[in-house]
This record gives sequence, C-alpha cells and structure tokens, in this order.
Amino acid sequence: MLRRITDRNVRVIYLAMLLVSTAYGVAVAVLALHLTAHHIPKLAMGGLASAFALGLMVCSGVAGWLVARVGPKPVLAGALLGYAVCVACFPLWSTLPALTVARFFDGASSAFIWVAAETALLAVADRTHKGLIMSGYAVAFALGYVLGPLIASAVVHVSGTSAPFLVSGALGLAASAVVARGLDGALQSAHGALHADGAPSPLAVVLWRIKTSCAGAFAYGYFQASVVLFLPLYLIESKGVPERHTLFVTAFFAAGMLGLTTVIARYGDRHGHLRVMAALGLIGALMVGGFVGLSSFPLMCAAVFVAGAALASISPLSLALQGLIAAPRDLGRANALYNAAYAVGILLGPPVSGALFGARGGVVMLLHLAALWLVFVAAAVVFALDDPRAQRRL
Repeated sequence: MLRRITDRNVRVIYLAMLLVSTAYGVAVAVLALHLTAHHIPKLAMGGLASAFALGLMVCSGVAGWLVARVGPKPVLAGALLGYAVCVACFPLWSTLPALTVARFFDGASSAFIWVAAETALLAVADRTHKGLIMSGYAVAFALGYVLGPLIASAVVHVSGTSAPFLVSGALGLAASAVVARGLDGALQSAHGALHADGAPSPLAVVLWRIKTSCAGAFAYGYFQASVVLFLPLYLIESKGVPERHTLFVTAFFAAGMLGLTTVIARYGDRHGHLRVMAALGLIGALMVGGFVGLSSFPLMCAAVFVAGAALASISPLSLALQGLIAAPRDLGRANALYNAAYAVGILLGPPVSGALFGARGGVVMLLHLAALWLVFVAAAVVFALDDPRAQRRL
C-alpha cells in the first residue's frame, strides 16, 4: 500500500497516528486497573467512558472551525501535545470528579487530533485514492491498539499501573514532534487552496451532503462501544466460553479489519464507496445476527473475523465518501460532524444495549445491533445518489 502513496505528508501523518494510537492502547489497557486501585466503582467507570465521548462530541465542532482557520498542521501538533500532557498527568488524579474532567479532556484532545488528521489526509488525497489513503489511516490506528496493550503489560510487570500513563504521554509527545517537524508547507498550501474557493456552506447543507457518512460513523460508534462491553459477558453467560478465551474475540475482529480493509478500500475507490458500504453493512448484520445461533467457538471467531473485516472497513470508506461529496472548503466541518456522529453513537450504544441485555438477554441485544446495521443499509440504498459514482452511472 505504501508504494502507492508518494506524498510524504501522508506517511508522516500515518506515523503520528501509529504513535498516538499506541499511546491510546497503552493507557486504555491499564485504565481499569488504575481505576480499581483507586476504588472507583464499575458503574462510575461507565460514566468515565461517557465523559470521553462527551468531550469528543462537544469539541468536534470547535476542531472543525479551528482547522478551517489555521490549517491542520498546528491544530494536530498542538492537540497531540495536549493529549500527551493530559494522559501523563492521569496518575496524579484519584478522585472521581478529577478523573471525569481528565477523561473529558482526553476526548476533547482526540476530537482535535482526529478532525485535523482526517482533514489533512483528505486535502492531499486525489479523488481516485481517497479510500486507500483513509484505509491506511485506519490500519495505523488498529496497529497501535494492538501494540499498546503489549507494551502496557510489560511496563506494568516492571513498574506498576502509573508508569504506562507516562509511556503513553511520551508517545503522544513523540507524535507531536513528528507532525511539527515532518509536515511540510505543501500541506498548508493545499489546505489554503481548498479554502480559497468561496465562502463555506451552511452547516445544515454540509450535514445533508454527508448524511450517509455520518450514519455509518454513528452506527459504528454505537456498535463498537456496545460489543466491547457486552459481547464478552454474553459469551461467558450464554455460550459457556471461558473468560480467558474472550480475549481472542477482540483479536479476530482486529485481524479481520487489518487483513482486508485496504483491499476493500481499493474496491470502493473503483466501484463506489457507498455501494460497498451498503454491502459491508449487510454482511456485518448477517454475521452479528447469525452469531446467536453458533455453538462452536472457532465458528464464533470466524464470524467475528468477517464482521471485523466488514464493519470496521465502513469507517475509512465513510471518510473517503465525504471527502468526495463535501465541498473542499467544508472538509474541516464535515469531519467535525462525522466525529460528532461517532461520539453520539458511543454515548447511546452502551446504555441502550445494557438495558436490553439486562431486561431481555444477550440474544435480543445482539439482534438489535444487527437491526441497526440493516437500518444503515436501507439508508445507503435510499440515498445511493449521495455517491458521485452512482450519479455518473445513472
């Protein structure tokens, strides 16, 4: 894939995202242990996750506004530095209010990081490779989340639960330095050229243009936040899977995404992003709905692998699609709306899924997630002409 990408700025952003996603993975891997050591109840831990999503949702709009005015490079470098400081100071906070504020600013920093990085990549990507370039962005993040827990386990073994947050801060600082030193003036020039063509569109117009991308982001945020919390419980309680084996489920989901998302993105670049997203949503819905009928653990892992390849690939395709349908001058705000939709999904998914799990059981919870993806597929079919390729075919 990297052989096809000749722009140095893209490679620099990939490296920065790999570093910061590894930092995320290190911090997330020890977060529950750190909170337990400070006697934070499990219900409050869920509230801390909501604080992160709230910070992401609230600050996405500000991030889009700021990127449009000063360009992605200073915003990205500054946000990475802010994340590094925030996560490195995390061990200093032990009370629930302080931890809630810390998680809010963690989400706020992430909003600025994601919006700036996505806007920069879409600004330099040509129309025929947007899916490929955004798939590289997704792969960099996925690799970091694989490497992070491995680093965290080694550091915890030697130095306890506070040291990994310092390691995470160091990785964030390194990512900020990579952006500050590595991104060249061509990126800012490209960004300036995008905004030289007239006034920005009204926000409602931007949202309507990218509605199918935002729908995919919402569905994936809702689904991801729900299954991370409740799928292991369903496997243990209803399927009799040993607790230690549930770790393999996450690994197979990530493996599906890492193995196939680049191939799927190239297919989307050729044949239409929204058309491919609808097919992926249907495959994912069938995997999630069919999961309830599986009794063999290897078959469950295979279903999770296919679901990971299908559903996790929707995110880079969504970004590539909105890079084509949003006016160039509106890219910053479009990415802000996209990330806000993702954050709303993270906020709503766990409480609704948890309520269904508690009242009706894991089968109903999984079926409602499958239904969510079918609704997305229906929206993609109804609004198929959002995709420029579909308009050309017509």
